[in-house]
Amino acid sequence: MAGGFRPVDRTGLAGFLADRLTDRPGRLRVLLDGPPPAGPLPLARAVAELLRARGRDALAVDADDFLRPASLRLERGRTDTGMFLDGWLDEPALRREVLGPGGPDGSGRVLPRLRDRVRDRAFRAEPVPLGDGGVVLLAGGRLLGRGLPAELTVHLRMGRAALERRLGPDDAWTAPAYARYDDEADPGGQADVLVMADHPDRPALRDA
Repeated sequence: MAGGFRPVDRTGLAGFLADRLTDRPGRLRVLLDGPPPAGPLPLARAVAELLRARGRDALAVDADDFLRPASLRLERGRTDTGMFLDGWLDEPALRREVLGPGGPDGSGRVLPRLRDRVRDRAFRAEPVPLGDGGVVLLAGGRLLGRGLPAELTVHLRMGRAALERRLGPDDAWTAPAYARYDDEADPGGQADVLVMADHPDRPALRDA
């Protein structure tokens, strides 16, 4: 493909990212950013599995398990795009419980999940210990452009037409929000690795 992209499959993409991380020393944080149909969480889990097979501690964390309480994130209604972009994620909790402990100078004790989005209550989860070479992979949408600390950032880009085709009826209202996110935050321009994911099973990647 033009522009320095090369086609891969999902297995090859996971392997590429695992290769990027395997030989890097110290504890590492990875942000895998993209809308749900692009599959950031399954990708994070696949990379974590490969890393564990290679002898490194690894934990995939779903950003949707770190949402603010419903009373706060839904105070303007259930389909407010501005709140969806800037008011849903509990950024302080992500920094405190995941990215801080999972960083090179952190404790290594990473909370795997904080809040049950459906029941709107806290999980009874215990921190997961990661060794000095552990890797935490935080996966979800709208993660870049916030100054969240990471040693590697990946953006799975899905164009609006493809996104609208793949979003379920309950989530169709988020398509304009993701389009605005692409325009305002420029996640593709910020990411270390950009993945074109209009066809999630046949992605193409560019390594910055």
